[in-house]
Amino acid sequence: MRGYSGDKDAYLKRLRRIEGQIRGLQRMIEDDEYCIDILTQVSAATKALQSLSLGLLDEHLKHCVAEAVAEGGETADEKVREASEAIARLVRS
Repeated sequence: MRGYSGDKDAYLKRLRRIEGQIRGLQRMIEDDEYCIDILTQVSAATKALQSLSLGLLDEHLKHCVAEAVAEGGETADEKVREASEAIARLVRS
């Protein structure tokens, strides 16, 4: 079971909302909307994805990493390394 499983429906709902934002961006481009208006919507979609990412990361740390650390050994080291790399990718984006 994945850490986010308990909130899976909420994550899917958020992703559908983000998908709608992206489709809205496509329509804005097709309709030759004002650049700043499009950029504002790009920013909103980006923030929504970042929020989703942070939620998933939080769930991963609370469930997958905590469980591996409790078990110890190489699995714990691997999970901590994976989490550190994921955080680094999020910070760079």
